[in-house]
Amino acid sequence: MSSDQATSKSLSERPAEDVLVFGASDMQDPHAVYDRLRAESPVREVLMPNGLKVWMVTKHADVRTVMADRRFSSDLVHGRKLVETGSDVRPTQEDYGSQFGRHMLNVDPPDHTRLRRFMAKALTPRRMEGLKPNVLALVDELLDAFDPSGEVDLIGQFGSPLPLTVICDLFGVPASDRSDFHRWALAIGTDSAPVALTSDNRSDEAKSSAAAMAGYLLELIDHKQRNPGDDLLTALITARDEGQELTAIEVVSMAFLTLFAGHETVVHLIGNGTLALLTHPEQLDLLRGDLSLLPNAVEEFLRYDGPANTSMMRYSIEDVEIGGVTIPAGSFVATILTSANRDDEFFPHAATMDITRPMGGHMTFGHGIHYCVGAPLARIEGRVAFERLLTRYPKLRLAVDPEQLVWQSNTLIRGLSRLPVLVG
Repeated sequence: MSSDQATSKSLSERPAEDVLVFGASDMQDPHAVYDRLRAESPVREVLMPNGLKVWMVTKHADVRTVMADRRFSSDLVHGRKLVETGSDVRPTQEDYGSQFGRHMLNVDPPDHTRLRRFMAKALTPRRMEGLKPNVLALVDELLDAFDPSGEVDLIGQFGSPLPLTVICDLFGVPASDRSDFHRWALAIGTDSAPVALTSDNRSDEAKSSAAAMAGYLLELIDHKQRNPGDDLLTALITARDEGQELTAIEVVSMAFLTLFAGHETVVHLIGNGTLALLTHPEQLDLLRGDLSLLPNAVEEFLRYDGPANTSMMRYSIEDVEIGGVTIPAGSFVATILTSANRDDEFFPHAATMDITRPMGGHMTFGHGIHYCVGAPLARIEGRVAFERLLTRYPKLRLAVDPEQLVWQSNTLIRGLSRLPVLVG
């Protein structure tokens, strides 16, 4: 069967032995694909839409194992050098294709350990909790702008501007610069954290916007070195660890990572969670009747149909057996978080949304050393957003049939392109 023929059918419709191509159509309902892979071949080599062969790992226990196993490198450049040369040659900055390519998700210890310590010193629980009044004011401002007599795109008018503005607050971006900052962020898109910002597969607009944002951040860092403020960039600039400090390039890399991880996670927590509630009216009524369930509900939104489809790609530096299958050295490995979160062996009745389900155990924020440091802030934004949305608009409902909604063709992110709702 040719690749073109293979892509004409969803993976869930083909015989198990023919599961070779994971196409864009599969992203519209990946749960059907992942359910089958967990049952029949939970560790399986698959051809991705971009032509890359990867080993998909779909069961909860196996995903946790891979994410904690140092034989799988998050530093794809370093991992490849280990496999190809057999020696631990540390890659140079130029090896990454972009001077901003080395951030926490793209490196292994000891580099990762050093960068994460700096981030932990800067992105403190106190700093994140201190943003809560700003989040509440911004949520109300965005909700005030809804047209009660017309259709509202909950992604474009609420889910997206909320985290972008919160990140501007976090970085200390002046109000006069925020429209440019928003424009650049939206143009760059969702793949900027894992790949080089100058990657050939990016559009000209994305490349120019990435360059503009990088230049702006370098100027902002220079300004904050002379005029420190109470913000994350200042904290990263002034942080010291065993006599070391971050370079300006490292601060910009951290800022890019924070921007895109923090933006996409919250956008699609709000979008996917709202869709889940509106298609499960009994759960919506339960939550409206008892808003003390909200922290638990947010965790269930993250688990049931969370914003992260896969974790960052890993690279096997030696042969590794996972789930009874040997993944050869030199292989790309994708841990499927969406699938792990629907594993009945870990979550009873995993395909059922239940906002009273005990919290804990979902893989949306990762596991091990790469667990998301911004998870507490995402939770704060999600809880405030849902509490105010449900309180302000008790008649909230979908404006279209759920089958008309379009999911992004993005293997990293699980999210809708638009979410049309009625609020009046």
